Amino acid sequence: MISVIHQGLYTSIQDLGRFGYRSYGVPVSGAMDAISAGFGNALLNNHKNDAVMEITMLGPKLEFTASTKIVLTGAEISPKLNQESIQNYKIYTVCAGDILSFGALIKGVRCYLAVVDGFQTPTVLKSKSFYGGITLKSILLKNDKVLFKPNNEKIIEQNGILNNKKQFYETSILEVYKGPEFELFSNEEKEKLISTKLTVSNHINRMGYRLEEVVVAHDKSIITSSVLPGTVQLVPSGQLIVLMNDAQTTGGYPRVFQLTGKSIAILAQKKASDKINFVLVSI
Repeated sequence: MISVIHQGLYTSIQDLGRFGYRSYGVPVSGAMDAISAGFGNALLNNHKNDAVMEITMLGPKLEFTASTKIVLTGAEISPKLNQESIQNYKIYTVCAGDILSFGALIKGVRCYLAVVDGFQTPTVLKSKSFYGGITLKSILLKNDKVLFKPNNEKIIEQNGILNNKKQFYETSILEVYKGPEFELFSNEEKEKLISTKLTVSNHINRMGYRLEEVVVAHDKSIITSSVLPGTVQLVPSGQLIVLMNDAQTTGGYPRVFQLTGKSIAILAQKKASDKINFVLVSI
């Protein structure tokens, strides 16, 4: 078990998401950067859908009450195990009484903590992903307890190498498909949507990322229609909103783009003032 000494900024339990319930208005949720979360599970030989802890920008302070193996992936938040600095993408053994803490944010936004066999939080609608109103908690709080299966077995020590960290931390390019309403706009407007360099605003969370620039103001409306994580909506003011994992299931603004899965993971590691631009790809 893990005991939460300090909760951090926004710390939650996530797996790959909650599928099959969007018709009831239930968001997908799941790890915002599913690629980094997947690395942690892979290094521990876990199932790809095992639950991990998603840590956002300011990390928690955690005490382990049993032995296991851990891996940190994704954002670099100066992690320490018993006050000794540790690295991402490397397996560590922890024992009862060990303390995992975090310091300054160095790179990225979301870090993932994986343990052997995943975190054993309650499964609701076939997923362990936290979402307020579906699960009892939306975030972990001070004094919360998080269960895992104690593990004393030897694991072949292996370290992960993220061959191209630029794809998450330095690239500004987000690959997108044309959205259902892309063709509602003129060629000039479509060119602006594609060519404008965009800035991540302060309005970002697990529901969506609002971009600062006014790109194409319009008066077009659509019948409320299905949206997904990665759907890019163009609101009447001309700004773009990228819906993320905890977003609603329907919307009434034109859906001009749809991010690829890789691009969702890249955007999940962007913070306010970071620059991005869309690049169209074919299905």
